Amino acid sequence: MNYPSRLIEEAVNEISRLPGIGKKTALRLALHLLKRDQAQTQSLSEALTKMRTQTTYCQNCHNIADSTLCNICSNPHREKNLICVVVDTRDVLAIEATSQFRGLYHVLGGIISPMEGIGPADLNIESLMQRLPPHGAQEPVTEVILALSPTMEGDTTAFYLQKKIRANGIKVSTIARGVPMGGDLEYADEITLGRSIVSRVAYD
Repeated sequence: MNYPSRLIEEAVNEISRLPGIGKKTALRLALHLLKRDQAQTQSLSEALTKMRTQTTYCQNCHNIADSTLCNICSNPHREKNLICVVVDTRDVLAIEATSQFRGLYHVLGGIISPMEGIGPADLNIESLMQRLPPHGAQEPVTEVILALSPTMEGDTTAFYLQKKIRANGIKVSTIARGVPMGGDLEYADEITLGRSIVSRVAYD
């Protein structure tokens, strides 16, 4: 593609590095930014720079934060005795959107994957163990929820974690897996449907 400006071409190349954005979409975005008021484009640039240079990670749960503790760990109204273990911040956002969980989180930063050379030492597992009895805080953790994706790597990670956590006498649970609301049974895969039957609950 022949660009009318070298600066436009450089902008398109950088924007197209973002996931899910091709060269055509990048060009459309670049031209849109060019048409906007210069102050608005400058604000976008400054916001992105601040996000990259000033964003940090919570020293307690490893969630993205603006300071030493994230807004969840520093919230006095959260249930301190309940920790939900997730892979990354996107999982925290997804669970928070349900407004059904009032405990704390722990972000692993990945899952155990021998094929990719990722082992337990590469994840935030040791810091999780430091949050549990006999270490812990003033309000000891009584339950850990493993909210990991139902993949082979996710199940491997969950199995490893539950063995370590249960050794401390702490209750370990996992998120329910089953047929989604509005879904037809004929379209559910065998594993999901099988787990739904095995993990059936009383009809209230």
